[in-house]
Amino acid sequence: MATDMLIPPSVAKGIGDKLYEKRKHAALEVEQIMKKLSAANNNARITATINKLAEDYALSPQANQRKGGLLCLAAAAVGLGDKGGPHLAQHLQQIVPPVLGSFTDQDSRVRYYSCEALYNIAKVAREDFLPFFPEVFNALFKLCADAERNVQNAAQFLDNLIKDIVTASPSFDVVGFVPALREYMTVVNPYKRQFLVSWVAVLDSVPEADLLPALPLLLGPLLAMVGDPNRELRLAVLKTLQDFYNEIDAEARVDFAALARILVDYAQSPDNGTAALSLSWLGMLVGQAGPSLLPLAAPLLSAVLPSLSHPNADIAQAAQSANEQLLSIVRRADEAGL
Repeated sequence: MATDMLIPPSVAKGIGDKLYEKRKHAALEVEQIMKKLSAANNNARITATINKLAEDYALSPQANQRKGGLLCLAAAAVGLGDKGGPHLAQHLQQIVPPVLGSFTDQDSRVRYYSCEALYNIAKVAREDFLPFFPEVFNALFKLCADAERNVQNAAQFLDNLIKDIVTASPSFDVVGFVPALREYMTVVNPYKRQFLVSWVAVLDSVPEADLLPALPLLLGPLLAMVGDPNRELRLAVLKTLQDFYNEIDAEARVDFAALARILVDYAQSPDNGTAALSLSWLGMLVGQAGPSLLPLAAPLLSAVLPSLSHPNADIAQAAQSANEQLLSIVRRADEAGL
């Protein structure tokens, strides 16, 4: 097959034009080409055309060629997905990787267009896009702290769409993703932390998913962010922790002992807000779990008793409440002959 005939010369010229409007017009022409090839079931030509767009344009050393190539790869996806066409899912493996690769381009405008392109691809692919989720999540994690604000904004739009796709999909394993998410949560960059906290909150909001069994993986990293100097991040973390707090009751599927051990450590935090919150959580856990936490009485007391006379009123009050809960379960255990 003669590859120089895959894309008409006038369209090929427009793909790398310095003017956005001409690149956009070329992309619309590519969309129509793909619609026709899909209708004709010409899979070989579809494959060859996408390869040309990726290799000659999206991976070009010229920035305008790369920008136009990204627009056209997205347009190709839209054309193939028109009216539920069957060819899009088959060719996503060709289309998505060169777009993802552009997320680290040295040119900020190329990074911007890569977000825009992937947004349009994901929007038409929906469920078929999920196999690329790990790579897309990793790319967004890096791009959310981009030096250019417009790139951050574009990444945010894409991130919101990916969240919609993931939370609407019955095949996405919410709890199964938590260990991977936990690996990212050691970062200190506030933009990346906000990105991660937003994902924790979104996953916890999925009605069909119970995130509490995985909470021991998340509680420590979330508590470590409570003292962050970024106010917006602190508020987001506190809101997420409050939502988890409200979900826990005596019947919850949660490892109370594992959570208690984490909270014992953070109750001694030099950050007053973190310490007060951890003690408040300890009091709640002891109240919900009851005598089942008696084997941890010694570490619990070591966390609570020194804080009873703390000069910070919030810490002292939280410690007092936790201490009362501890005394209560001890009395209940004595009465039960435990």
